[in-house]
Amino acid sequence: MRVLCTVTGSPSHARAMLPIARGLVEAGHEVLVATSDYLVKTYDGEPVDVRVTMPDLGEVILNIRAYSERHNGGVPDERLDMISFAGEKHVTNAYEKTFPLAKDFAPDLVLRDGSELSGCLIAEALDVPLLSVPSGAGNTLDPDGLLPLLNERRREVGLPESTDRDAIYRNGRIDCMPHRYSFANYGPPQAFAYRQPLDVKRNLRLPEEVAALSGDKPLVIASIGTTLGMVKTIREQGVAADEHSPEAATPLAAIVAGLSEVDCHAVVATGGYPVEVPVGANVHLYDWIPQPLLLQCAQAFLTHCGYNSTREAVGAGVPMAGLPLMGDQEYHATRAEKMGLGKKVPQESGEAIAETVTALLGDGAVQAEVRRAHREMLALPGVDGVVEHLEHVVARAK
Repeated sequence: MRVLCTVTGSPSHARAMLPIARGLVEAGHEVLVATSDYLVKTYDGEPVDVRVTMPDLGEVILNIRAYSERHNGGVPDERLDMISFAGEKHVTNAYEKTFPLAKDFAPDLVLRDGSELSGCLIAEALDVPLLSVPSGAGNTLDPDGLLPLLNERRREVGLPESTDRDAIYRNGRIDCMPHRYSFANYGPPQAFAYRQPLDVKRNLRLPEEVAALSGDKPLVIASIGTTLGMVKTIREQGVAADEHSPEAATPLAAIVAGLSEVDCHAVVATGGYPVEVPVGANVHLYDWIPQPLLLQCAQAFLTHCGYNSTREAVGAGVPMAGLPLMGDQEYHATRAEKMGLGKKVPQESGEAIAETVTALLGDGAVQAEVRRAHREMLALPGVDGVVEHLEHVVARAK
């Protein structure tokens, strides 16, 4: 079986595809990944063929801004931003660069990340099965709102228009959350849910300093995922800060200030950004942290609520304090709080962070709900189950 994987957006999208791609190769299948230059390094050393055909982040952000100006006077709107992220003109550009490669590869199946839609058009053009894999942007993508824009893209590449909003889920969805705790909005088809491995990046180890911390205080880890690095990349591509892509240094200062006031051991990932506030003796700063490993021994997680981090927290049974920064993160933080999996920080300040994290550490109801979600996560099939499901999808289509 030959499988084409199309991936765009942030490194978390590439990491969400990686376990499935690995599993397919280990089962004897051939995998080709079409992605952006920014995401190529995620697949370094992996047994897949990787090609750069997807647009860079700067191009996508500029298209989002242009769409926002036309439809909402430039005022950020999560629903409209996700529609343009998934369906603006960069999708046509990606299709035109990827389709010749796909035609030569002759895939039996296309897997797209949740908000990458050139893969959908390629599957339609080649008449092969299509499934989406997890991404936060995919959770907040409105298929009804997307349909007219995607039909524009279909016309541009010579494909017939569709009246089916769920054509983007032609043969279903894959997710990494139990159905009871689904983060999907706008009523997409129910997903095939599997348990994402905690060690997507292999050979991780805890820093020795963290391993040596005393056990008399809770461990709180803080990370805003790949957002810091992504913001740096967007700036390097000439895109200035605005509401669609804000700076990330301010929340880092608030995180450090807030956790310095909490009775805990705190481990904070800075992404290499300077911290220009006093750092408490209980706070340990690292440019990068092995987040999946730390979650296995943490009592709370201060997170931007990117979907990858959210899944990792539930998979490790750790309550979340949500501090969203941009895009789909606001939705995921609110949804996590509504489901009882954490608390949302009400404002970006050290005081609010300290109060929220302290309350979270003592909230028995949240801890009980997280334990339940953790057990349901552990009951999901592993990567082998996804591979078997995909094999059945392809077999049924022949």
